[in-house]
Amino acid sequence: MDKQQAIVEAAEAVLEHGGPECRTDPREPLSAMGRAYDAGATDEDIRAEIARQRTT
Repeated sequence: MDKQQAIVEAAEAVLEHGGPECRTDPREPLSAMGRAYDAGATDEDIRAEIARQRTT
């Protein structure tokens, strides 16, 4: 998995989780974010992708 793909998947997992609503198992977004970090992503990369996905 490349860095950009990992960032997109992490953002999707975070958005699907729904924050305090906890619509999914909290381990899912954490695992996805871990994979993105392992691929070289930063918090800002993930935040930017979340913002991009929210606007589309």
